[in-house]
Amino acid sequence: MTPPLAIPSKSPRAVAASVSPSLSQTLHDRLRKRESCPAIRKPKVLHPVDNEDLKLLILENISQDAVRAFQAQGFHVDHYTKAFSEDELIDKISQYHAIGIRSKTKITERVIKAAHKLLVIGCFCIGTNQVDLVTAGKAGIPVFNSPFSNSRSVAELVVSEMIALSRQLVERSHEMRQGIWNKQSKGCWEVRGKTLGIVGYGHIGSQLSVLAEALGMRVIFYDVINIMPLGSARQVNTLPTLLAEADFVTLHVPELPETINMIGSQELAQMKMGSYLINNARGRVVDIPALIEALRSKHLAGAAIDVYPQEPGSNGAPFDDQVNSWSSALRSLPNVILTPHIGGSTEEAQRMIGEEVSLALSRYLTYGSTLGAVNFPEVDLRAITAEQGNHVRVCHVHSNQPGVLKQVNEALSPYNVEKQYSDSKGDVAYLLADIADVSPQDVNKLQEMIKHTSANILTRLLA
Repeated sequence: MTPPLAIPSKSPRAVAASVSPSLSQTLHDRLRKRESCPAIRKPKVLHPVDNEDLKLLILENISQDAVRAFQAQGFHVDHYTKAFSEDELIDKISQYHAIGIRSKTKITERVIKAAHKLLVIGCFCIGTNQVDLVTAGKAGIPVFNSPFSNSRSVAELVVSEMIALSRQLVERSHEMRQGIWNKQSKGCWEVRGKTLGIVGYGHIGSQLSVLAEALGMRVIFYDVINIMPLGSARQVNTLPTLLAEADFVTLHVPELPETINMIGSQELAQMKMGSYLINNARGRVVDIPALIEALRSKHLAGAAIDVYPQEPGSNGAPFDDQVNSWSSALRSLPNVILTPHIGGSTEEAQRMIGEEVSLALSRYLTYGSTLGAVNFPEVDLRAITAEQGNHVRVCHVHSNQPGVLKQVNEALSPYNVEKQYSDSKGDVAYLLADIADVSPQDVNKLQEMIKHTSANILTRLLA
C-alpha cells in the first residue's frame, strides 16, 4: 500500500484589518498626521515665482506659537497685541499678503479694496462674521478659521457659569470683598436634576451636553436640523418648547440674519420663572435691553453674558454706555455674570487655534490648498516631490462662468499637465494644476497668459 503523501502545512495567513479614522479628528488633525508620516518622496517646498517676500500682519495677541511657525517658514511677521480699527487697517493693509485676526478686528469691504496684495485671511477663532466673506471671495481671498479648537473651553465656561449662577457665587464673593458676611441658602440650588436647554447642538453644544449629564442634569436641545443626540439628550421641535422646559438656557448659534435678536422680550417671557440665560455665542443674538427688563422684574433669576453687540478694541478700555447704551444698567444688576469675551481664552484653546489656522494659511500660501476655507471652493492636490524640479503649480482664481477652462487649458497646452483639479462656490471658482517641463524662461510668460484670460481674479504660480 502506498504511504500517504505528507502535505506541508501552510503558515497562518496574515489578515489586514482596516481601521476607520476617528470621527473626533478635525481636518487639520488629519493634515498634520498626513504631513508627519515619513514620505517616500519628499515634498518640494514651493515659493511664489514673483520672488516677493511674503509679509503677514498678525493682530489681537494671537498665539506666539503661530507667530514662530510663520517665521520658521521664512515669512516676515508684524505682530500686534491690539485690534486695528478700519482706518488703521486701510492705512497699513496694502503692504501685507496675509492677515491674522481674532474677533475684534473687522475686515470690511473698504479694507479689502485697500488690500492690493492680500492673498488670505486667517480668523484665529470660531466665528467669521467679522469678515466680509462675500467681498473677500470675489477678490480671490480665502478665509480660514478654527471651528473646533475652543469648543471644550467654551463648554467648560458654561458649566462654571451654571453653578455660579445657581449658587449666587458672584454676589457672595462681592459681599465678602466688601467685608460683609452673608451666609444664606435661599434661592441657591444644585444643578443636579435641573434641565439644561441648549440652543444650537454643534461642536460646543454637544460637548456641553455630555458634561451636563455627568453632573446629573437633564438635557434638551433645539437645532434647525435633526441631529443624533449624545447620551440621553433629547431634541425638541421648537424653540418655545425648549424655553418653557429649561431651567438654564444656553445659546450656541452663529450670527446670521435669522439669529439676530432671536432671544427678545417674547422669548424671555416664554422662559420659566426663576430660570437663567447664558450667552457665549454672539453679541447680537440677545436683545440686551429686553434681558435687563426680565432680570429687573425677577422673571429671570440671573444671566451670564460673555459677548456683546459692541466690544472695546483693547484690554483696559472702558466698557461703558459709550460702547453700548445699556452697559451701566446691565452692570448694576444682581446675579449677572459679565465676562470680556473669554469663552475660548484658555492656553489650550489658543495653542490649538494657532496651530490649526497657521497650518491652513501656510498650506495656502505655499501649496495653494484651500481645504477648510469658509468662503471659497475647497481644492487640493498631492504635493510636487523634490525630484520634480521643473514642475510648476498654477493657482488660478476666476469668476465662475463658462469657457474659462478652455482658455486656461489653451495656455497650458504646450506643457504636460500632470494633475489638475477645479471647483466652484457661488460666483468664484478655483483651479489648481501641476505643470511639468516648464523652463524658467516660460514661467513668467505662462503666468501673464493666464492672468489675461477674461475671467481672471487672481493667478499665482508656485515653483
